[in-house]
Amino acid sequence: MAEDSTNARIGHHGADRLPSVDVDSYNLELKDEDGFLGDRASKGAFQAMLDAWRKPMKKSGDDPFGDKSSEGISKKELDKILVGDDVEAAAVIHSAIEGFAQELARVVSRFLKLKAWIGTERIVVGGGFRQSRLGELAIARADIILKAGGAKTGLTPIRFHPDEAGLIGCAHLAPPWILEAYDGILAIDIGGSNIRCGVVELRLKKATDLSKASVWKSTLWRHADQDVSRDGLVKKLINMLKELIEEAETGSVKLAPFVGVACPGVINEDGTIEKGAQNLPGNWESSRFNLPKAIAESITEIGGHDTAVLVHNDAVVQGLSEVPFMTDFRRWGILTIGTGLGNARFTNR
Repeated sequence: MAEDSTNARIGHHGADRLPSVDVDSYNLELKDEDGFLGDRASKGAFQAMLDAWRKPMKKSGDDPFGDKSSEGISKKELDKILVGDDVEAAAVIHSAIEGFAQELARVVSRFLKLKAWIGTERIVVGGGFRQSRLGELAIARADIILKAGGAKTGLTPIRFHPDEAGLIGCAHLAPPWILEAYDGILAIDIGGSNIRCGVVELRLKKATDLSKASVWKSTLWRHADQDVSRDGLVKKLINMLKELIEEAETGSVKLAPFVGVACPGVINEDGTIEKGAQNLPGNWESSRFNLPKAIAESITEIGGHDTAVLVHNDAVVQGLSEVPFMTDFRRWGILTIGTGLGNARFTNR
């Protein structure tokens, strides 16, 4: 595939204008005297708050969580405690949720004062933290705090499972004409700990706006547990895609000649990464490293047609999964709560 000529037809990497929305901003890093504001509304921030509420109980020997570290308690365990019989443990979690919600509301308020975020009518909250009862409670409580303060912007949890939203959003990167007559696309969601590759079933006959799109099949690889190089990670990623292509052929899923990629950082027009990929192994911000080119050179064709690849920021792509459901709003955004706080603001076209 001649990457430049193909992408000239389908759009640019990290584009400000996409088929359904304009991307007003993304990957903003807000700071104050204490550092990055996003760090106050991250998974680590919640764990720190939980730890802070456990400390006075540890001193009296009444810590309901015992010797287990706050980082070692999974969201599922915390959710179970919230509805369990241990009232004291549930109260500790609720205290941490309240503190986190207060910080999230403050961070949202700061975003809403930015020029690029003025006029935002709705904010979708995604990321792994959202996929839990405690996450839903924190989002709902932050929404109440904002409304009590007079804000007109509402917060709502992302509709799709966060693990799938980053894949489904990739379909919204492609111009509609490239999807016609096909059943699905290949999608990649790259994170600081995991890589997820999948086949997104478009279901255009049920809904042309992709509101019925779903993940037909996906595979996950946790690269954080292995000593892997950047090139080793890309090689594994490509092998995952090739396996999915074979499975799609076996399952009679006709793939469009398109691969959508969600990746951390600021994405340049040529597909290189300007900044923000520091949590990935190796140097992803090198001007000599081009992920979409590497994919296109390894998977030259899909279904007999040249492979087109488009890359955008992971928060942007996760937000795009909500496009069909944001038609009542002109300007809206997304915050993704995970290791950090991803962000993007959109204007519907």
